[in-house]
Amino acid sequence: MHGTDVATTTAECPAGELTGLDRGPTMVFKGIRFAAANRFAEPIDETSLHRDGTARPYDATRFRAQAPQLGGTLETLLGGSRLPTDEDCHHLNIFTPGCDENRRPVLFWVHGGAYNTGGGAMPWYDGSRLAERGDVVVVTINYRLGAFGFLGDRNSGLLDQVSALRWVARNIAGFGGDPENVTLFGESAGGSAVIALSAMSGADSLFHRALAMSPSIMQYRSLEVGRQLERSFLDELGVNSVGPVTQMSTEQLLDAQAALLAAPTKATQHFTPTELTSTIPGPILDASERDARPLVIGTTRDEATLFTGFDPRRHDWNAADVERQFRRVFEDGAPRAIEAYRDARPGADANRLVCALETDAMFTVSARRLAERRALVGGATWMYLFDQETPQFGGVLGSCHALDIPFAFDNLHRPGVDAFVGTAPGRQQVADRFAEAVVSFACTGEPGWQPYDLTSRTTQRIGPEPAAVSDPGREIRMMWETVERGAPVQRSSA
Repeated sequence: MHGTDVATTTAECPAGELTGLDRGPTMVFKGIRFAAANRFAEPIDETSLHRDGTARPYDATRFRAQAPQLGGTLETLLGGSRLPTDEDCHHLNIFTPGCDENRRPVLFWVHGGAYNTGGGAMPWYDGSRLAERGDVVVVTINYRLGAFGFLGDRNSGLLDQVSALRWVARNIAGFGGDPENVTLFGESAGGSAVIALSAMSGADSLFHRALAMSPSIMQYRSLEVGRQLERSFLDELGVNSVGPVTQMSTEQLLDAQAALLAAPTKATQHFTPTELTSTIPGPILDASERDARPLVIGTTRDEATLFTGFDPRRHDWNAADVERQFRRVFEDGAPRAIEAYRDARPGADANRLVCALETDAMFTVSARRLAERRALVGGATWMYLFDQETPQFGGVLGSCHALDIPFAFDNLHRPGVDAFVGTAPGRQQVADRFAEAVVSFACTGEPGWQPYDLTSRTTQRIGPEPAAVSDPGREIRMMWETVERGAPVQRSSA
C-alpha cells in the first residue's frame, strides 16, 4: 500500500524494467537512480537500474533520498522536510500519460532552494496535472547541494543535472517521451541552473528550449570568488585542503555550511555555479545570450517580500529609511526613483517600497537584461510578470518569490498550498493560464504571447488581469539603466 497510490504499472527502458504507480490519467515512477558519485567527484552515469545486474523489476513506487541539506521555511511548507537525505541522492521521478510509443514532449524540472535546499520529490513539484493537461512527460530530479554540489570551482550539482539529462536521453522513450524534444524549466536557483546549462557543452544536445522562473542570476560567481569561499569553508572546518574533508561526516560539513551561510558576507554565493572553470569555460550570461534555443524568462512582482516581508526591524521604517536604501542604488537620483516607485506601488508603506527596489535589484533587472541581450542578437525570448497576490499573512507577501510554483504546475490542490497562496476566487483560472503556457512552450516552442524585443518589450502579465503589456515599468527601467554595471544595452529614444 502507498497511501492513495495503490494500483501499480510497469515500464521498460534500456536501463531495465520498473514498477510504478498507476493513477489513472497518469503513471508515476519514483526514485529512479540515474547516477552515483563519490563526495566532490563527477557523477558516474547509471546505465542499469540494478547495480548487481539482476533482472528483477526496479521498485519505482516510492521516493528515495534527496541531497543533504539544512532545510528552510519554504522547503518545510513544500513538504520537503519529510523526505530522507543522503549523499547517495541521485534520483529522478517521472510522470507520464502512458508508457507507449507516443513521442511526447518532455518537461525537465530543476528545483530551487538557493543551491542549498530542496529536492525533486516535493509535493508541489508533482507533475501529474501537467502531464495530463498537455499530454507531456514530466521529469523532476535531485542534484547535490551546498558544499557537496558547489564547493570552490566544482560545479558538481550542475554535472548531476547533465547526468540526469543523459539518463532521459537514453531512457525516456520507454515512458512515452521524446528525447529530441526536452524543455528545461526551473525556479529560483533552478531557474538560474537552467540558464547555466546553456553554458555547458556537455548539455548541448540534451535539451531544446528552456523556461527560467525567477532565476537567481546574481548567484553566479567568478572563479576567484569560488576559490575564496572554498578557503573560508576549509577554515571553518579547520583544515588546509579538501582531502581531509572527504573523510568527515555529512553533519560536520552541514555544520560548517550553516556557519558560513549565517554570515551576511557573500551568503548567497557560498555554494553556487562558478564560471571560467573546466565545466563552464566562459561567462554564463554570454553563453545564454548566444544560445539559439528558445527561452522564456520571468519574475514575480514582489519577489523580495518572501525574504524581508516579516523582518521586525523594518516594521517602523519611515521616509528617511526609504531614502537611505534608495540612495545606496540611485545616489543623487534617489528622490526621483522614490517618486517613480510610489507611482508604481500606490499605498505601499516604507518596507514595501524598499522590497520593490530589492525585487528589481535581485531578480527583475538581471532577467530583463538577459532578455535584452538575447533580443539584440535575435534569440527567441519571451518575458512574463506573475502578479497574482496571496491574501495570507495579512497580505504582506503580495506576489512573492515562489508563489508562482503551484500555478505553473497546476497544483493548487496539493497539501499546504492554501496556506501559502490562499483561496481567492479566480486563482484556478490563473493556474490554467500559466500551466497552459508551460505546456504550450514544451509542445510548440511558443508560450502564447509575442516575443520580447527592444521596440515593444512585450511582457505577459500572468495573474487576475492577464494582458500582454508593452514595456511595463518603463520609467523605472530607464532609471536602472543608469546604474547597471557597464553600459546600458540600449537607451530608449523616447
